[in-house]
Amino acid sequence: MNQEIKNPLLCDPASGVCEIPAGDEETESVKVVADQKPVKILYYTDPICSTCWGIEPQLRKLKLEYGKYIDIEYRMGGLLPDWSYNSGGISKPSDVAHHWDEVSLYYDMPIDGDVWLEDPLDSSYPPSIAVKAAELQDKEKAVAFLRKLREFVFLEKKNITRWEHIQKAAAAVGLDTFQLKEDFEGKGKQLFEEDLSYGRSLGVRGFPTMFFSDADNNQCMVYGFKPYEIFEGAVQKVFPTAKKQKIVIDSPFSVFTHYPTLTPKEYAVLADISVEEGVNQLEKLVQEGKLEKHAIKTGTLYKVK
Repeated sequence: MNQEIKNPLLCDPASGVCEIPAGDEETESVKVVADQKPVKILYYTDPICSTCWGIEPQLRKLKLEYGKYIDIEYRMGGLLPDWSYNSGGISKPSDVAHHWDEVSLYYDMPIDGDVWLEDPLDSSYPPSIAVKAAELQDKEKAVAFLRKLREFVFLEKKNITRWEHIQKAAAAVGLDTFQLKEDFEGKGKQLFEEDLSYGRSLGVRGFPTMFFSDADNNQCMVYGFKPYEIFEGAVQKVFPTAKKQKIVIDSPFSVFTHYPTLTPKEYAVLADISVEEGVNQLEKLVQEGKLEKHAIKTGTLYKVK
C-alpha cells in the first residue's frame, strides 16, 4: 500500500502542526534539565514554519508572565530541506501561496503567501543556519534575528535564503554581519546539523514542539498550535509554585516597551482585549505619530516609529 508523504509546508491549522516525514532513527528519552531557571523549554522551530508564526502571541505572553521562571532554548528543525517532498497537496512553491493565506486567516496573524509566487524559497536551511550562527554572538539577539527573518518572509515577501536579506535582518537587530557570515559558512552549519540530529533522536516530527522540564527532568510536551492556557499549564505542571506576573499596561504604547513590533493579535493577547479593540488602539497610536504600520492583504504589523 502506498503511503502518502505529506509536504512539510502543508501545515494543518486544525492540529496546529507543520509535520515532517518520519525517519528511521531510534528515539531516546528526552533529557532536558533546567539549570539556569526553574523551567527549561526546548523549542523546536523553523524560520518558515507558519504555525510557529501563529503561536508568537502565546509565546510572547508566556515570556512576559513567566519569564523569571523559564529559559527557552531554540532549536532548528529543518522544515524544508528541498523540494523533493512532492506530494501531500503541495508539489511546487506556488502551491504554498494559497495555503499560507488560509493559515493567516485561521491564526489571525498576517502572512502574505505571494513570496512563493514572486521569489520562492528552495529550502529553510540557510535561515536556520543563520540563526545558529547568530547564537554564537548573542542568544537574545539571535531570538530577535529569528523574529526579523519571520517578519521578512511572512509580511515583506523576502526570500530569506538570500544572504542580502539575512544580512539586513542581522544588522537590524545589532549583530555583527561580518562575523555572522563567517559563522554562517562555518560553525553555524555544524550547530544546525547537531540540532537536526538531536531532533531526530528525540522523535521531533513537527513544529512547533516544546519540551518543558524542571531540574529533575520532570517534563511535559506541547505539540503544535495551542491556546495560551496550555503553554501556561505546562509551566505550572513542571513548576507548580510558579506565579504569574501580570503584564502592567500603563498606556497602549507601553506594550511596545516589551516588543518593538506587534501584530493586532499579539497586542490583543498581551493587553487581554479583543483584536477589534486592539486595532482601534493601535490605529490611534498611528494617528498620534507614535507608531507606523506595514499593512498587507491579510493584516498589519505595527512598530515603534
